[in-house]
Amino acid sequence: MRLLVAALLGSLVGMERERLLWAAGIRTHMLVSVGACLTMIVSAYGFQNSIQQPHTVLDPARMAAQVVSGIGFLGAGSILLRGNSVRGMTTAASIWSVAGLGLAAGGGLYFAASVCTGIILVILAGMKPLEEAYRARIQSCTFRMRSERGAVPFDQLKKVLRVRGGQVKRIEVQSVEDDLDDTTILLVRVSQADIRAGAARLKEMPGVQNVKVSKKGSRKL
Repeated sequence: MRLLVAALLGSLVGMERERLLWAAGIRTHMLVSVGACLTMIVSAYGFQNSIQQPHTVLDPARMAAQVVSGIGFLGAGSILLRGNSVRGMTTAASIWSVAGLGLAAGGGLYFAASVCTGIILVILAGMKPLEEAYRARIQSCTFRMRSERGAVPFDQLKKVLRVRGGQVKRIEVQSVEDDLDDTTILLVRVSQADIRAGAARLKEMPGVQNVKVSKKGSRKL
């Protein structure tokens, strides 16, 4: 019964990861949960005969405790570095959490394991829209503007873009012709609405020929 409960709870979390096409899906989460559950059962009941022997002292919790640290290699395998972004941290955390579900089910703590499964699913699926909405407000972006020389003075850029000094990370100006400049402006912690409005205001300035914007989120899980 405990092994089946662990498999069921692990599959629920795995289905959420499978829905997003992550490498660690239903089978991986089920195996982690069932394996952790079996380790807990062996740790709790596998040494009963040895404990009953005289002058024998054993700590049955030590075997189950190794699951918490040992599961790290699976989590590390799901983390990928792509360019400047790290992907797979959430899946690694879900694998580690599923191991805890298996331990709880192996210890007979069905209610705690079920409640924890519900909380994990809410975090993985329910919190994602809120996280994406928050990330939309803390994007970084790069403005690339071609303009006539001196058309946009440095001291006017922050006023035109309506940003604070801490949001401007870098401004670079490169002369491309005798009377034209290419200006690159890197901004951080700006929303999509601010980016669109800033680009529109730059394009309306006299002497500005074109403005290009490239956006990037602050991080990826």
